[in-house]
Amino acid sequence: MTDDREKGIQLVREMIPVAAADVEGGMPAGAFAGELSELSLVNVFGRLWTREGLDRRSRSLVTLGILIALGSTEELKIHFSIALQNGLTREELEEVIYHATGYVGFPAANTARVVGSEVFDEQD
Repeated sequence: MTDDREKGIQLVREMIPVAAADVEGGMPAGAFAGELSELSLVNVFGRLWTREGLDRRSRSLVTLGILIALGSTEELKIHFSIALQNGLTREELEEVIYHATGYVGFPAANTARVVGSEVFDEQD
């Protein structure tokens, strides 16, 4: 196991505890685009999220803004939960969505609102 992979696994354990077992096991052999999970684990979580310079809370804010702009609903589901784990409040997440309307428009922000509502409904 590489150091970046180990760091990625540890970070996922801390930020997304429910996904830790799935991530550690990886995709089944022969799965379509099966290396995608490993690339995310090593490069995104193991390298980017563990860099010095921004704390996890700040990285969550940046990540949510990017995902809202891209309209990445599946990733938003994960990252709303991560943001809460990283200390952001629901009110702050609402502000991220409101703020996004000025830069990426109402449709993208509304999509994020719908996704956030689903995440919070599941957690309540």
